[in-house]
Amino acid sequence: MFDRRRLLGLRTALGLALAVVFSVAAPAHAGVLDAVWTAPTTNTDGSALSDLGAYRIYYSTSATPCPGSTFFTVASSTTTPPSNQSVSFRLTGLTTGAMYNVAVTAVDTAGNESSCSTVASAAAQVDFTVTPTGTTAFGNVNVGSSATQTFTVQSTRSGTITGTASVAAPFSIVSGSPFTLVGSGATATVTVQFAPTSAVAASTNVNFTADGDTVSRLVTGTGVSTGGMTLTVSKAGAGSGTVTSAPAGISCGATCSASFTSGSSVTLTATAAAGSTFTGWSGGGCTGTGSCTVTMSAAQTVTASFMQSSFALTVSKSGTGSGTVTSSPAGISCGATCSQAFTSGTVVTLTATPTTGSTFSGWSGGGCAGTGTCVVTMNAATSVTATFTLPSSFALTVTKAGAGSGTVTSTPTGISCGSTCSASFTSGAAVTLTAAPATGSTFTGWSGACTGTGACSVTMSAARAVTATFAITTTSFTDNPLVAQSTVVKAVHIVELRTAVNAARTRNGLAAAAWTDPTLTAGSTTLKAVHIAELRTALNQVYTKLGRTLPTYTDPTLVPGQTVCKTAHVQELRTAVTAIP
Repeated sequence: MFDRRRLLGLRTALGLALAVVFSVAAPAHAGVLDAVWTAPTTNTDGSALSDLGAYRIYYSTSATPCPGSTFFTVASSTTTPPSNQSVSFRLTGLTTGAMYNVAVTAVDTAGNESSCSTVASAAAQVDFTVTPTGTTAFGNVNVGSSATQTFTVQSTRSGTITGTASVAAPFSIVSGSPFTLVGSGATATVTVQFAPTSAVAASTNVNFTADGDTVSRLVTGTGVSTGGMTLTVSKAGAGSGTVTSAPAGISCGATCSASFTSGSSVTLTATAAAGSTFTGWSGGGCTGTGSCTVTMSAAQTVTASFMQSSFALTVSKSGTGSGTVTSSPAGISCGATCSQAFTSGTVVTLTATPTTGSTFSGWSGGGCAGTGTCVVTMNAATSVTATFTLPSSFALTVTKAGAGSGTVTSTPTGISCGSTCSASFTSGAAVTLTAAPATGSTFTGWSGACTGTGACSVTMSAARAVTATFAITTTSFTDNPLVAQSTVVKAVHIVELRTAVNAARTRNGLAAAAWTDPTLTAGSTTLKAVHIAELRTALNQVYTKLGRTLPTYTDPTLVPGQTVCKTAHVQELRTAVTAIP
């Protein structure tokens, strides 16, 4: 904030000059003064000024305006003014020709005020003039007709002046208001119209206002009766049409004003053009959309309003495929919204987007063809068809996964996977896939277009892919593990191994092995060396097919009639068969 020492410093930093616009002005109009000063930058102690908040511009016709009760407050543009910053302010609402004394103070952001600057003096003057300066007479003007006069507004100072002109009926401002004057001597032309509605004299002031100053100029005119009254028709709205009268005289179109005998009744009829609608009358005592009857007791003006008609654009979709159609401008999103009204003459662009698996094959109707966008000009109700198609067939591909094995077949036929794992089916066909696990395997489920472990049903609306997963059935052996010199080798051990080995052979594309003594009966069938040898041979063939190293066996050579079946022989086979896919 300012302290007392700093306030005194501000006093020496403020210098004031008054720039005054001198011109010839009518008495009793408000005057202006332009005050200009240099912003303070330092305090009395030499430190930089950093908390400047505002200025107060005191003014008075007395010799000592500051301090005083009449002042303007002007916010500072910065709390730390740069060196030689020039600040200006216009004092308005002053008495023209009066001598004013003006002084400035600075106020910090805490509201503390400095001492007053030196006083500057000047006479207040108006900042613009209007010519002609006397009364402007329009003279005699026929009732129902009009006349115009112009006034020139001129700036008497530099800078920009913005103002307006106004006048009461039957006079009106035709052009030139509002006006802007840039720089001393700049001019603007304001046009005033006198349009009498009755045979009487009229007078009023045209008021020109800018920067709190108002200059008035008197205008006069007399309405004169011609024995007839003028009826004028105007048309409004975005549509089009014609207005005719009975008795004849108006055909608007071309002739929109005519004179009719005083006291006569004139009936106006509105006819909308194609693509437009007549929406009603205004003026002359007429409303609604029927005919308009006007009694010509004075000049009359009637307005007929026409609007552009709206037409429906309807989109239909056809074909075996699917997709959406959208419009620009927005309105149609078909999909859901397939019809929309557009204003007559609107150019609507339709865009077709096929869904996945479908193809947009073209337009018909509305003058559209081909597969690009469809552009329709809405001069009438229009229907457009977008055709989407599906391919004649789609591929269904089956993949098998997992350590197990099995086959997948289709209904209708086409897939037998096994060997044929992909086939094409007619678009829209329902295909059922069935998974059959091989011996020693289990079907664990579908993925892709199907889930679960039941049959897989696929509708062929697009190319589809399905995966069938098979797992190896876990083999459970009796007396597992076998304990040497403790567990007795039994017929069931051999039977279980035969089942597990043949399952492994089937999974890996080998035929099931044939066995000596195909049926082993517990308690009666003697276990032989050949039973073990056959199992070793059948299992070794699987290892060979898989490219694996053959298992190592106890008693590599089994001699019929000599070699006794041991628990080691059975346990080795169990270990080897469970180690392969």
